Amino acid sequence: MIYSNENVRRRDRLLSEERALQLLEEGEYGILSMVNDENEGAYGIPISFVWDRGDYIYLHCAPQGHKLRCIAKQPRVSFCVVGKTNVLSSKFTTEYESIVIDCTASIGLTSEERMNALHLLLQKYSPNDIDMGMTYAEKSFSRTEIIRLHISTMSGKAKAVKI
Repeated sequence: MIYSNENVRRRDRLLSEERALQLLEEGEYGILSMVNDENEGAYGIPISFVWDRGDYIYLHCAPQGHKLRCIAKQPRVSFCVVGKTNVLSSKFTTEYESIVIDCTASIGLTSEERMNALHLLLQKYSPNDIDMGMTYAEKSFSRTEIIRLHISTMSGKAKAVKI
């Protein structure tokens, strides 16, 4: 994975790599953006995710659907995570932090990798209920697909307003 802010226009709003990785680890959801499977524009959806602290992000979904058709047709995708925001009404601006990640999506993973991804998701979103969650994951495994996003590059921006 390459962290590079060289294409960020606003040099005064660069997010540090350390904070970007923290946002990738702690972010509640991200926006997965793809080429529409009809090649008629873009398709973006909010989705829960987990980062493996390496080169991969994992998403879970049903084994059929629009996003899987989009990925099958064009696996190059973008993933965006927005962290803290704060609208400053009287200043006509918003404080924010975000990362944008260029990725290649893969589906059709091995059962072992899919189950490991579900375990990572449980550790992130249900840390106090992992055993019960794994039982649920095993029962619904045939109805669950995992998308793996291989991270190519990532950049980040933030805006803090001095009051």
